[in-house]
Amino acid sequence: MTGYLKEARNTSARVAEQPNPFTVKVVNRTGVTVFGLVFVWMASMLPAAEPALLPRTVDDFAVPQPGRSFVFPRDHGSHPEFRIEWWYLTGHLWSDAGKRYGFQATFFRQAGPRENHPESRGGAFGSSDLYLAHSALLDIASGQFLHEERLNREGWDAFSSTETLDLQNGNWSLTMVDSSEERMHLLASVRAEASLNLELVPAKPKIFFGRDGVSRKGSDPTAASHYITFPRLNVSGVLTIEGAEVAVTGQAWMDHEISSSQLSGGQVGWDWVSIQLEDGREIMAYRLRLEDGRSDPFSTLAWVGSDGMVTHLGVDQFQWEALDWWQSPQTGGRYPIAYRLRTTDPVTDREVVFEVRPLARVQELSGGIGGIAYWEGAGRVLDEAGKEVGSAYTELTGYAESMEGRL
Repeated sequence: MTGYLKEARNTSARVAEQPNPFTVKVVNRTGVTVFGLVFVWMASMLPAAEPALLPRTVDDFAVPQPGRSFVFPRDHGSHPEFRIEWWYLTGHLWSDAGKRYGFQATFFRQAGPRENHPESRGGAFGSSDLYLAHSALLDIASGQFLHEERLNREGWDAFSSTETLDLQNGNWSLTMVDSSEERMHLLASVRAEASLNLELVPAKPKIFFGRDGVSRKGSDPTAASHYITFPRLNVSGVLTIEGAEVAVTGQAWMDHEISSSQLSGGQVGWDWVSIQLEDGREIMAYRLRLEDGRSDPFSTLAWVGSDGMVTHLGVDQFQWEALDWWQSPQTGGRYPIAYRLRTTDPVTDREVVFEVRPLARVQELSGGIGGIAYWEGAGRVLDEAGKEVGSAYTELTGYAESMEGRL
């Protein structure tokens, strides 16, 4: 196991191709090479290789390719050659008086249909893009969960810059205010009851999930994303709740995914979690669920070390076990809101077990505008002794209805 972990540790590093050790060619009397027999035998013992990614989808959108050279702050911005893109923030906040809150703010860009010919590229990009956005706020003390969705076509009140992080959807915005520090500013409201005015500063550098800059999501040759993450952001600012301003500080997680297809056939949804441990490390895991309830082989768990190095584990190296369920009276979705994660700690090479428990049961975004209901919830992380050792945000999709064909 230790050797595997060391080999998989830095997923952004490119591995040079090694020469084949079988270089001696011996021919028997029948003219069949011993080398050929050995090669065929060894090939039959190896796991099947991942299918290659296509360069573009059938409707002419780009597909993430290995080895992409990322340039920042430009790549914090929009990528209109891809069909789907989102910038996702979740976090845990505390007031000076010790009150705790959870928040979410997500900005989506969904490209409209493109004609499958070269003239459709260039200036035509962005002319029919749709911008969906979600915001949510959880007051832990009261259990009150507020959320809002909005959908706008690209124009004066909804856009995403292609030069830097500069997003707007109505009066909501997420901007890079200092590219050298990668400091960001979030403005969002939640209906008329609450608003967020937050500054976010990286506590550790951004990372890339996946292999050689690509996160595979299935065997489909287009199911992949470029997956850029700030695993720990220091947050400060003001929440306004029912007219009262509350100064807050805390920590957040930010994903930026760039894709043209996120799922393969037969995948009905996913269970995803970001965990920020008190020892300075993070865990990201997702279980891509198949129609029969099994986990897709492309499911993964990744550790982010205190030094920012990433260690990926495969589907057979972690277990996700549901412990408690909540059923939505609005959508009928039944969600596994508490669960146990069992995996191997890459530092100690020993098995570790965490339990993730929600800070409130009711944290469903019902999908009234976007059409996709999902559970997005703040939680606490417990070790085997029941001690709280971190914070989590969990996303559960495909429980109210299948996600197949939706992304």
